Amino acid sequence: MQAEQEIVVLSNGPGELATWVYPYVTTLRQRVGSRVRISVVMVPCPHASGHEAEIARRYPVDRVLPVREFWRLLITKTTASGWDWLPRGAVVFLGGDQLFAVLLAKRLGYRCLLYCEWQARWHRWVDVIALRRPQPVPPTRAKVAVIGDLMTDVQTLAPEAQPDLRQMLGLAATTPLVALMAGSKPNKLKLGLPLSLAIADQLASATPPIPCVIPVAPTLTLESLSRYADPTDNPELTHIAGTTAQLYQPTDGLPYLETPQGTKVYLWQQLPNYPLLRQVAIAVTTVGANTAELAALNVPMVVLLPAQQLRVRRAHPWDGLAGLLVALPAIGRHWTALVFWVLVAKGLGWRRFWQVLQAPDIDWQLVKEGLGYKAWPNLWAGQEIVPELVGPLDPQAVAEQLIHYLDHPQELAAMKVALQAVVGSPGAAASLVELTLSELSVGKE
Repeated sequence: MQAEQEIVVLSNGPGELATWVYPYVTTLRQRVGSRVRISVVMVPCPHASGHEAEIARRYPVDRVLPVREFWRLLITKTTASGWDWLPRGAVVFLGGDQLFAVLLAKRLGYRCLLYCEWQARWHRWVDVIALRRPQPVPPTRAKVAVIGDLMTDVQTLAPEAQPDLRQMLGLAATTPLVALMAGSKPNKLKLGLPLSLAIADQLASATPPIPCVIPVAPTLTLESLSRYADPTDNPELTHIAGTTAQLYQPTDGLPYLETPQGTKVYLWQQLPNYPLLRQVAIAVTTVGANTAELAALNVPMVVLLPAQQLRVRRAHPWDGLAGLLVALPAIGRHWTALVFWVLVAKGLGWRRFWQVLQAPDIDWQLVKEGLGYKAWPNLWAGQEIVPELVGPLDPQAVAEQLIHYLDHPQELAAMKVALQAVVGSPGAAASLVELTLSELSVGKE
């Protein structure tokens, strides 16, 4: 059946693709089959990895436009691959700058829908505003609906794990698994992977040993990941109490990184990785979209913010001029440290911040208080429901905290309940699909 209508999904980064686009387009495809053509258009974003189009092509969509062609599309309505456009359609904003969705909808003559987690902008020029949670919206002609969190639908879309990782590794069904999620970008992996491997060493020496697995980000190959565990390729290993590892890719079984201590950290490449994450007892992760994905699956986690990154990290989650300056090679490292401490000072107040600076040893608990919450579930809840560890992190101390949780399953169960409460119930994707199809019907008039 030839499609008669077009749905153009705008997005910008791996996190938005995994937590917003994937549930939406999967639900949409199940609902409409081939009656509607689904196009994904990647928009400019300073935090994008450059591999977003490749990730989106794995989803049930008809075509994907990489970010390098976005401006040509917006200005000329054409693409290098000669895309055509159906007479009726809708542009659905699922990440990036909301203005891009407004402008592209005007250019194509389509309806415009915004999914808004925090704040709706350009409300006078859109047709539908779908809100994650109730929030004030200025008077507008747009239809406004509260639909919930798209990420909750990950729970229903994630199939049960087959095969079970424990079976593949010959482990007992009751063996707890720990997921190590060190990130997908160089600025996080340079320190995150060596630290994760050192944590795995500590867990392997526990009684009984606790196996670890790394869900490999879709933007990484095994070879590119392993380079961050090689001191020749990653000189930042000297900045953290991490360890090295060597990559092994056996013909039978999962590939793995092996540390000098002999610890094997298994590498999981199946995408989406939700079936694996459902198997783990707890995850160790950096800040970012990982915390939102884990929360959507109700997976307990410990979130790491290593202070060692102040000396080497150039890219970070803050937007604006500071984000651009941090990316400059000449001043990046010093500016990152400056921005970090300014944020701490802003959160604590200058008087308390001055006390932190004057103390012989840094009070990292105060620093953490000044930074505020960084993990998404904590931001949503307004309180710490998953632990955030800030400071010059010690792999042994992190491992001990993980072992504590594994030895106290009631605490893990309570964390799961808290995550489920803050994320909410599934159904947002279906609601957004119905809003979209309703607008397509309006477009027929």
